[in-house]
Amino acid sequence: MNTREEMLSRMRRSQPAPVALPELPAFARGDGSAAADFEAFCEALQRMGGKIAPSPAGGDADAAVRALFPEALVICSATPEVRGTRPLDPAQPPATLDDVDVGVVRGVFGVAETGSVLLTETELQVEALGFLAQHLVVLLDPARIVATLHDAYRHPAFTQARYAILMTGPSATADIEGVLIHGAQGIRSLTLLPHAG
Repeated sequence: MNTREEMLSRMRRSQPAPVALPELPAFARGDGSAAADFEAFCEALQRMGGKIAPSPAGGDADAAVRALFPEALVICSATPEVRGTRPLDPAQPPATLDDVDVGVVRGVFGVAETGSVLLTETELQVEALGFLAQHLVVLLDPARIVATLHDAYRHPAFTQARYAILMTGPSATADIEGVLIHGAQGIRSLTLLPHAG
């Protein structure tokens, strides 16, 4: 046995017995019934710089996206509801999305407490779509809202995802004088489009 193997063997023998992780508390608010409604979610999202679009007439999300961004030349959609002008190809390098005007994804759920939406590798298809597009449109079923971040962390979609992000509004940064700039490190706008699905 060489020195390395002897040292590793000693370390394995010296390990403490495994201990179960503690149960997480519920983090109840007030009377224990935090609001999980769509209006609270929308208010929180707008506080963080996000926009709320009206529900599309007749459920036509494709027409709604084109009406929201009539100047967009490159639209990449990770949803069947919106066609887009360029197919999203997970086999291509993420850098090929650097000229995308509008990215369209479906959120798993929204968080009323923060106005965040959960996006996973399944919804994004290419993770870079959520960051390289100039504008991001998130389709979200208004019935899919959880009350708090604690509820979000316990949701199966969050715990089972390989990649998950809770996105809240557009990218933003401010200098020492308080000048706020959107889109400095990522999307310039995040628009939520209520759409059952």
